[in-house]
Amino acid sequence: MGDPATLDEVRRWPALVSLAQAARALGFSTATAYRLHRRDGFPVPVVKVGSRRRVRTADLVRLLEAGGGTA
Repeated sequence: MGDPATLDEVRRWPALVSLAQAARALGFSTATAYRLHRRDGFPVPVVKVGSRRRVRTADLVRLLEAGGGTA
């Protein structure tokens, strides 16, 4: 899985990121991210862009600033 992204690093990400990248910010695996998404349990909204699922970086930053995740 690698090291979780730091909050400062997440703040520099593009406006939308993949579920895998969001999972890294939150400190869990890509498999866990997709499992949570399928169960409507991902901790921030997931948006559909074409056939892909994306997460708004601003939502990740808000969650991490509030103490969610591990970054």
